[in-house]
Amino acid sequence: MPHKTFFAFILPSLIAMVLFIALPIVSVVVQSLHVEHPRVMVEVENCQPFGGCTKEMQVDSAALAQLQAEQPMGRFNGFGTYLNRGHLAVNEIGAILSSNSGFGDVVSRIYNLPFYKALAFTLVFCFVVTPLAMGLGFAIALAVNALPKVTKGPVIFFSLLPMIITPLVGSLILYWMIQANGIIGATLQNIFNDSTLSLRASPVLTWASLLFYGVWTNAPFSFVVFYAGLQTVPGDTLESAMIDGASRWERIRYVIIPHLAPLATFVALVQLMDNFRVFEPIVGFSAEANATSLSWMIFNDLSGDAQLFGSAGATSVLTILGVIILLTPVLIRTWREFNHKVV
Repeated sequence: MPHKTFFAFILPSLIAMVLFIALPIVSVVVQSLHVEHPRVMVEVENCQPFGGCTKEMQVDSAALAQLQAEQPMGRFNGFGTYLNRGHLAVNEIGAILSSNSGFGDVVSRIYNLPFYKALAFTLVFCFVVTPLAMGLGFAIALAVNALPKVTKGPVIFFSLLPMIITPLVGSLILYWMIQANGIIGATLQNIFNDSTLSLRASPVLTWASLLFYGVWTNAPFSFVVFYAGLQTVPGDTLESAMIDGASRWERIRYVIIPHLAPLATFVALVQLMDNFRVFEPIVGFSAEANATSLSWMIFNDLSGDAQLFGSAGATSVLTILGVIILLTPVLIRTWREFNHKVV
């Protein structure tokens, strides 16, 4: 394709990417370097008809409004927000490393810092949910592909239900099910003969519930992609393997899995990005006490009465960097495979 034609072809996409991706990211980076103006306090005298006069401190709204008009983005803070206790906590980690009672104490104290607590759950969610959801989706695709044509339609429909349901609604449904009077919660109480058992009572049970929900909602996407890929597996190759005496497992291992490897890379990329931005299940489960994520931290900074735009911007930038670091190995592998095929 001539360069001029190619440029004209991709120009609309480039304009959309600049307007809706590049510029917002730049604005978030700039906002992360600023913090909110401190409240301007003034001393005022409050006099009562019969109680005399008392002095008290109040916010000077006029002075604060003037500051906001002069500096709408807030006071420039550089990388101070990135380094404070709510984010990378450089000073706190230095103090922990210089004075501690062992490796376990270091891990425990660092985990109690807000950013690292959210990062820990985010990474666990990514590296547990992604492979389990891909494996479950692949297993369902193999099972559905082997069904008679008459039953494939209904089975595919029910397999896609978690994808059809809105993530927040799905998390609320599962949240109600694990309550003490829900079907899952009541069943577990009867099995273990413990009326006080609750999946929300401890961080471990809360994390297990969230991970189960993540696998349940992510598996349908893997199933759809892998099922579509199974339709492209060469029938001649499978028949040759059967004639040579290959078992079903050997056909899956040596024929189907290598054929679907590029699709697996694509699914891993998409699901890693989605799972790194985990948010809905934490809100739906009301699990903030035991599990938080980077996306939830951004939401928490922006949902209060005092909206912390600088803090939310810093967390957003760190989240973007985390996604880039997380996807770098997969992208490098994909690039190498592409170059190998071209050569």
